[in-house]
Amino acid sequence: MPSGSETVDTEGLRGAYLAYGGELLGYARRFLGDPQLAEEAVQETFARAWRSRASFNHELGAIRGWLFAIERRVLVDLARQRSARPTQPIEHDPVATGDDIERAMMGWQVEEALRRLRPDHRHVLVKTYFGQCSGQELARELGIPEGTVRSRLFYALRSLRLTMDEMGWEW
Repeated sequence: MPSGSETVDTEGLRGAYLAYGGELLGYARRFLGDPQLAEEAVQETFARAWRSRASFNHELGAIRGWLFAIERRVLVDLARQRSARPTQPIEHDPVATGDDIERAMMGWQVEEALRRLRPDHRHVLVKTYFGQCSGQELARELGIPEGTVRSRLFYALRSLRLTMDEMGWEW
């Protein structure tokens, strides 16, 4: 695998296909409900990965997260194309709907983006948004000035946005 901001090479992408192709295919099958279309989705995912290989930055995270971000866009595109043709309804897995899978994939990507933050920034962000702590409460808990809490929160949100942009999120 490349280091730093080097691009993904042929061997790196081949290795990623061997490592994650089956997992990507499973998500695509559950999302689309069509094994043949799922295979096309995985092929399109790796074709897009190859075309945008220069955008992959190993320092920002694993190639797995990058591939899932690409596949998410491919699956949404395919689902939109199919919904435009009412003669081919999207079949859903009886256990999980496409919306369920979409939410799970989005949750996984948010979790991955949070994991990439500095620990002190992640802590403040998680406690503020998920723990519903005020800046004053966090300052007391951490033994730091309230302004430092606000600064960490600002930089955490900025880093989170940049990371999610890098992962391919569309706002």
